[in-house]
Amino acid sequence: MTRATTVRAILAAAVLLVSVFITLTMSPRLGLDLQGGTRMVLQAKDSETAEADRESTDRTLEVLRRRIDSLGVTEPTLTRSGDTRIIVELPDVQDPRKAAEVIGKTAQLTFHPVQGPGVPEGAEGEKDKEKGKGGKELNLPDEDGRPLALGPVALSGAGVKEAKASFDAQQGAGWTVSLDFHKDAGRKWTKLTGEAACNPVQDERRRVAIVLDEKVISSPQVSPSVSCGTGLPSGSTQITGSFSADEARELALLIEGGALPVPVEIVEQRTVGPTLGAAAIDASARAALIGASATALFIIVIYRLFGALAAVALAAYGLISYAALVGLGVTLTLPGLAGFVLAIGMAVDANVLVFERAREEFAARPGKSSSLRASLAAGFKGAWSAVADSNVTTLIAAGLLFFLGSGPVKGFGVTLAIGVLASMFSALVVARALTEIASRSRFVADYRGVNGIGIPGRVRTWLARRDPHLMRHPRRWLTISAVLIAVAVAGIVVRGVNFGVEFTGGRLVEYSTSRPVDVETARTALAGAGFGDAEVTTAGAGDISVRTKDLDNNEEHALRSALAAEGGETTKVRDELIGPSLGDELRRNALIALGIAVLVQLAYLAFRFRWTFALGSVGALVHDVIILTGAFAWMGRTVDGIFLAALLTVIGYSVNDSVVVFDRVRELWAKARKKPLPDVANQAIIQTVPRTVNTGMGALFILVALAVLGGDSLEDFALALLIGIVVGTYSSVMTAVPAALLLERTSKVPPPARTRAPRARQGSGRRDPLDNGARV
Repeated sequence: MTRATTVRAILAAAVLLVSVFITLTMSPRLGLDLQGGTRMVLQAKDSETAEADRESTDRTLEVLRRRIDSLGVTEPTLTRSGDTRIIVELPDVQDPRKAAEVIGKTAQLTFHPVQGPGVPEGAEGEKDKEKGKGGKELNLPDEDGRPLALGPVALSGAGVKEAKASFDAQQGAGWTVSLDFHKDAGRKWTKLTGEAACNPVQDERRRVAIVLDEKVISSPQVSPSVSCGTGLPSGSTQITGSFSADEARELALLIEGGALPVPVEIVEQRTVGPTLGAAAIDASARAALIGASATALFIIVIYRLFGALAAVALAAYGLISYAALVGLGVTLTLPGLAGFVLAIGMAVDANVLVFERAREEFAARPGKSSSLRASLAAGFKGAWSAVADSNVTTLIAAGLLFFLGSGPVKGFGVTLAIGVLASMFSALVVARALTEIASRSRFVADYRGVNGIGIPGRVRTWLARRDPHLMRHPRRWLTISAVLIAVAVAGIVVRGVNFGVEFTGGRLVEYSTSRPVDVETARTALAGAGFGDAEVTTAGAGDISVRTKDLDNNEEHALRSALAAEGGETTKVRDELIGPSLGDELRRNALIALGIAVLVQLAYLAFRFRWTFALGSVGALVHDVIILTGAFAWMGRTVDGIFLAALLTVIGYSVNDSVVVFDRVRELWAKARKKPLPDVANQAIIQTVPRTVNTGMGALFILVALAVLGGDSLEDFALALLIGIVVGTYSSVMTAVPAALLLERTSKVPPPARTRAPRARQGSGRRDPLDNGARV
């Protein structure tokens, strides 16, 4: 075994061992669409400058964190998104009404005089609390848990101009919190502290209570140096105590956050029932198992022993990519889970490229004893350029999904990117190490029917016998593409695009009823309850889907009650609320994502190939986008964020196929610079068709499994990818290549230069026995 093979085997074993360890010791982080719960996106509406936006949003987030903690939600997550948005995730919260009520309130910070010790908890204490709600007095525990009787509000938190924690070394007071009030509020503060100073030192009535959301966060005593009726000045007030640095900063943040309440608006709200999440996980697991098994069986039939070794590498890919997701703490969403399953089919591509190239090399050197090993080595070397370029284009699509997508679509982008990197490792390290070790066996080398490389394959044999000239009339293929585009545009114009609430704004709620309810009955019941403008449809398995423009949480509860009157026990399966401003933003971002995807792919392909090849490839992907959108328009399917994820994936796949074809065109053209380009392109297509067919079949097995077994949640996603991959496979050959051929007639750029074979390395004289000097 050569040194390079040994290194690959050791590296593969090390990565697999680490992956096994992570898989056995860590659990995946599930998104709310898989574990059930509510996700809200809040928009801060109070903004003057960018800096003020970030600061006020951070203060609002801290106040909201305290509020949500009071709900008793298990492991809530609050994060700032951008300068003015807050994302709140509440696992296991199925009715967001209470959460929305708590979140939507403006922070209430108040200052109260202390009237004396409060009444201990009990009947009288509860009575005093009720009295306090009327605004006269409160009976609340202080920060140490002791009851305090508080007077009416003397000053609101809106009067606080600034609260800042600082360390007072000169006076020896330690950490303190300095308060600065606005002009009118400062006078009230002076009056409040002046009245408190009329009470004896250590008397409870000499304290001032600072209350946030009906909870005493601090009750400092007025200093003995302050005389009765004089009070503290508004610009130099300090709260002292045995504060640590963190306690002082938290108190300052709470006071200032309450003093500067930032109104928030719920611009997005998604609720998923736990049963839907569990069903999605089970369905995806079945689809992954069946689809991956079918794909593995397919490549074993096509490539025999080496196909079986590729299937082992495919299993290694699944383990490595899953461990990477878990180890990096990536939140696994439903689209991300689908991306993980889809990437299994795409992981076959690199192996297919290598094996098909090795078959070509094997056919060129019959009868040589080392032909299997040499062909395999040449296959890996010759396929490297196409593998690298095709994976880069897919990574570009994944990056756009992450940076321009929203919510679960970002998770799909991350999962797709990790899948691409893991598939390259499994094909170029794991599979290569296994096949190189197997190729050294005399039995494997001598029996072509065993290794799978020594046989040409049915597709290659059929093409060799027919020898079709596909590029003799390139305009005919472009005419067919133009007709397909015209049909798609007709669907968009005639039927219109059914944008989901994610792009239009509004609310979409799906319900499951204990008794079957037909659409007309549900529509009549909702109209009787005052929801006559609601759009009612079925949502698979007898569920009812209701879509409206404006619907708050209380109205949604009334809508569910009206539906329950006809269908019995009614359970909310899914709930999506998108504000109109966010819907406009998401729709704009979707168009930007598509535009950037086209431009970035154009720039990359022009850099790697020729401008004519780049324009041909980009024309093909635009062709795919229009046809896929038109197909969904004709079928009345929803176009939403998940559709956008599928669309960008199709763009990456389409360019992937075009890259493989043009990479071969460039190589063959460099070897025969005087040969007519249509003949070169035709030869390149015929040589790469086996790879295109086998890779497409591998992906189709997975997608069919997702479409049939993935459930309603993944049906549209899988359908979009099925249509896109079929159309993309066609366009990458029959649209991109003819377009490039016509553009080349006007191009004055000379053919690519012939690639020189690298010189043999100087040194000890030892060489890799897999390297027999063959160059591609």
